[in-house]
Amino acid sequence: MKLRIYQEEDAIFICKWIRTEEEMFKWSADRINRFPLLPQDINENYRVQLTSGRFFPISAVDDEGNVVGHFIIRYPKTDDDSAVRFGFVVIDPNLRGKGYGKEMLLLGIEYVKEHFKVQRIDLGVFENNNNARYCYEAVGFREYSRRLCTMKIGTWECIDMELFL
Repeated sequence: MKLRIYQEEDAIFICKWIRTEEEMFKWSADRINRFPLLPQDINENYRVQLTSGRFFPISAVDDEGNVVGHFIIRYPKTDDDSAVRFGFVVIDPNLRGKGYGKEMLLLGIEYVKEHFKVQRIDLGVFENNNNARYCYEAVGFREYSRRLCTMKIGTWECIDMELFL
């Protein structure tokens, strides 16, 4: 597996991987409120964020060049360059439970170490997304806070996790 910069065509795969409204909210929280998710929904959202220069979408590809995963890296605060946040983390459902998520995250951590001058990476995961939380813990992320997130689908508890580099 290797990481590469997101290409707009990758949205086609991501949309296929988000199979239910619940999965969409677990993936995007309230950042994209439309289901079924369409490629242009992702691309329009990303185009706006890319103008900030503080948003970096990444895709994971296998040895044959097939897109197998995706996540974004962003600076969560406009006035603080000491930390980045991972978000929109997703793996092809046919490959889940086989180590792809862990491998992608480890590559993502190395990517941050090589391309960003930060001391910390954080992310949020909903309490009802145990498999994702276990994957994050397996690569070294630890819980540091919890908060309630009210979305169209309901109120879920979000676990904020961090990894110090």
